[in-house]
Amino acid sequence: MSNNGQAHFKSRFGYIMVAAGAAIGLGNIWKFPYLAYRGGGGIFLITYIIIIVLMAHPMVEMETAIGRFGKSDTVSVYEKISKKWGFVGWIANICTLGINMFYVVVGGWVLKYAVQFITSGDFGEDTNVFFNGFISKPVEPIVWAFIVMFITSFLLLFGITEIVEKVTSVIMPILFVILVFCAVYACATLPNAVDGLKYYLIPNFRHFNFKVFADAVTQVLFSVGIGWGIFTTLGANISDSSNLKSDAVMVSVMDTLAAILAGFVVIPTAFGAGMDVTKGPALLFDVMAEIYGSLPGGRLIGSLFFVGVLFAVFSSLFTFFEISVKTFEEKLQMGRQKGVIIVSLIIFAGNILVSLGFGPLSGMKLPWPSFTGLEMYGLYDWLDCFTGYVLLPLGCLLTCIFVAKVWGFDAYEKELFHDGRDGKLKSFDKLLTVAVIPIFMVIVFLNVFGFLG
Repeated sequence: MSNNGQAHFKSRFGYIMVAAGAAIGLGNIWKFPYLAYRGGGGIFLITYIIIIVLMAHPMVEMETAIGRFGKSDTVSVYEKISKKWGFVGWIANICTLGINMFYVVVGGWVLKYAVQFITSGDFGEDTNVFFNGFISKPVEPIVWAFIVMFITSFLLLFGITEIVEKVTSVIMPILFVILVFCAVYACATLPNAVDGLKYYLIPNFRHFNFKVFADAVTQVLFSVGIGWGIFTTLGANISDSSNLKSDAVMVSVMDTLAAILAGFVVIPTAFGAGMDVTKGPALLFDVMAEIYGSLPGGRLIGSLFFVGVLFAVFSSLFTFFEISVKTFEEKLQMGRQKGVIIVSLIIFAGNILVSLGFGPLSGMKLPWPSFTGLEMYGLYDWLDCFTGYVLLPLGCLLTCIFVAKVWGFDAYEKELFHDGRDGKLKSFDKLLTVAVIPIFMVIVFLNVFGFLG
């Protein structure tokens, strides 16, 4: 505990595992492979890495520094610097609650597939029929989502620096081992996998356009977890002895590595099977169920893979829940237990609606404004657009303005580098904050509202 009663992570390794775990989740393993394929493979991968360097790394630094300076929930850390700017923290809370309302649902799908692989490995003759049949059921997907939510909430009752830190410090190294093993297996044993590797690794610049760039930026926002309070929340639990800049590098590198490894597993596997790699969210489930359910030893590989993905789900959800739990606990003064219960109930109510949106409520559509005209989206797609394509870039844009104009670069530098102990802020860092990152956010806004075609 610190002098002000704020619990600290027990070790630098523990913090990095929790922070990397928050960043490494479904965004890397479930969403990155199909976006990488749709975005041209190699050119998307290069664009993604460049954006990590120019945007993700500095944003992790800014958010973590704000959190460590404020040492409180994601609303209060902004208010400690300027009372008028607490709204940025409330936007983060709305965003994370919205994301959790579909993230837990997909986490339930992952749990279902992990159990299915372990117990039987039987997904019927058509894995796509199995997938669609499962997610459209009115009750079963909600039950699996509830199990995921309950485990997450129960462990958070003890605080993110206690049991969660210990659990994440174990499952994250295991996750990387599983991803490497599955990637090697896929590339070495599947026919035509080499074609998938070529497409994934060799850039074709003819595939590059502003939409590919905007998709890569949005994927970085969701995958790394910037713009919605993750690192301001975790930063509140970091001691003054930590080097925030080097920790931010480690988190960014590990997140990028996990996404790249997931691509090595999924894209060559799908190419090798001649499957439709553009099918989107269903890709991960269909590919793994069809391929690894039929290969010698495939059931074991499939079981390991989905257990690994499940680890990534939990490692992310611990922090996703903590953002709002900490706000309810400290800002709204409800206490830990009541905060966990209320946040969980709000999220689960959203889970029920989103899950039913794939079945009984599939006909329910919500309007989305677009330059080309009003579009109608299902519950999952609408929440995905609102949180990932509006609130996340808005959070990043507001954080940049806050650091540059409200907190000021001098005060920010003092906290980030601990009074010069760990270095100093460079002109390039300031340029990224006031120009490069805001321009990236504008491109995302233009994309989601249909201006980029």
